[in-house]
Amino acid sequence: MKAVIFPGQGSQFSGMGRDLYEQHPEAKRLMDQANDILGFSLTDVMFSGSEEDLRRTDVTQPAIFLHSVALAAVLPDFRPDMVAGHSLGEFSALVAAKVLRFEDALQLVAQRAKAMQAACLEQPGTMAAILALDDDTTARICQEITAGGNVVVAANYNCPGQLVVSGSQRGIELACEQLKAAGAKRALPLPVGGAFHSPLMQSAEAALAEAIARTTFSAGICPVYQNVDAAPHTNPDEIRENLVRQLTAPVRWTQSVQRMVQDGATEFMECGPGKVLQGLVKKIAPEVAANSAVA
Repeated sequence: MKAVIFPGQGSQFSGMGRDLYEQHPEAKRLMDQANDILGFSLTDVMFSGSEEDLRRTDVTQPAIFLHSVALAAVLPDFRPDMVAGHSLGEFSALVAAKVLRFEDALQLVAQRAKAMQAACLEQPGTMAAILALDDDTTARICQEITAGGNVVVAANYNCPGQLVVSGSQRGIELACEQLKAAGAKRALPLPVGGAFHSPLMQSAEAALAEAIARTTFSAGICPVYQNVDAAPHTNPDEIRENLVRQLTAPVRWTQSVQRMVQDGATEFMECGPGKVLQGLVKKIAPEVAANSAVA
């Protein structure tokens, strides 16, 4: 069985999507439509923007989503048996599973990015990658720091031995110190604009919930393994609720891949910019094939 997986923030690069735009009429149509919906030329930034331009949350998220969906649209015989996306990538997965229309998903992604940007200004924070320490120890130390008044939580379960924590600036500083003392090989602050997948995104969650409530969701043509519980979903109401919760809940990527393998996935195809997710799959489930989608 084939699982198609979609990347999230961090996979962007200058020049992304240009080949698709120039070589595939359907990709060009979707990209031109995206520019119209957003009210600015996202493709200009994707094709020739600087790294700094592409790092802005309100640009990065629609850009990665658009690249991923346009690539999926031009793949021959695109019929996934199951799909999943890492954080933002869940929106691309929902389009692939026909839960959301492209236009609706793009507008939700743009609103999500704007809400997250606003939450970052209201509640400044950051994230750090913790390497080579078991998840339980990381979670316990995060809970102790939070109980002491500095928010920090486990945010991304990326693969065994790689967990990202998220929280206030001071919470992350304390976590890096204490997790290294507890045996982490490295604790690396990440160049991100906020504390994503933490309680500090509460205001963004509220804004996204309103937008999602106004959007039509359909039953999926294949299961979508969602970040919040690593379980397969096709029911539109469950998908809506999980999509809202995703902003403040951890991304359970390790568990999602494990569950997809358990449910029969033998091949994972990463659809979008970069190769981050297939690298994680190879660490989580080395017995399965993992590769990039090629148009």
